[in-house]
Amino acid sequence: MNCKSIGRALRCLGPILVLLAGLCVPAAIRAQSGSAAPPEQRKTSTPYTGDLSIFDAPGRDERLQINRVMDMLGIEPGQNVVDIGAGSGWFTVRAALRVTRSGTVYAVDINPEAIQYIDQRAKKEQLQNIKTILSTPDDPQLPPDSIDAVLLLKTYHEVAHPIVLLRNLSSSLKPGARIGIIDRNGNGDNHGVSKDVVVREAAQAGYELRDSQDFVKGDGMDYFLIFRRKPN
Repeated sequence: MNCKSIGRALRCLGPILVLLAGLCVPAAIRAQSGSAAPPEQRKTSTPYTGDLSIFDAPGRDERLQINRVMDMLGIEPGQNVVDIGAGSGWFTVRAALRVTRSGTVYAVDINPEAIQYIDQRAKKEQLQNIKTILSTPDDPQLPPDSIDAVLLLKTYHEVAHPIVLLRNLSSSLKPGARIGIIDRNGNGDNHGVSKDVVVREAAQAGYELRDSQDFVKGDGMDYFLIFRRKPN
């Protein structure tokens, strides 16, 4: 084959070679970048929507040692406290009594029935320092730079996107604010979540673990974690 024949052959093959290269390069780039489907979201439990009065069972104060919990969260008169996943308002009313009229307790829930229940309860118990917030699942919608302490009581395992929630919570916290999480060990969809998972997710959201206790209920399953926002 002479040079002219080779040149004509290459000109004919040129478009085909370009097309093949275009098909191969993206695949190679994808392989090198290691891009893949996003990791599967961990399991969470379906938020409770049943009878709210069950949370006010006699003896719950003693089982959860709620006064000790409030002590460790530094809750005192004049402070602003948040109850995320407030449910029946069981913790809300106890925190409201602790902070007195000079403080405020924000009862946050995504369930309209829970918000209505707490509003009626606050009126009945004449607690004017309770403010309810019907929030979205990922944002507690709190005023900025205003919160001294937060408690998620048996709620964290129901949060679908906990890292997003914790990040959205951050802007509402005062310097040194404490975030308490009480839950039980589980696999996510059995109304519990591993303590190690909570610590890891909180760290990803910008928080550091300051204390870990297991005195709540004393059943060896429940835990009480205290976090603070990491310094900038």
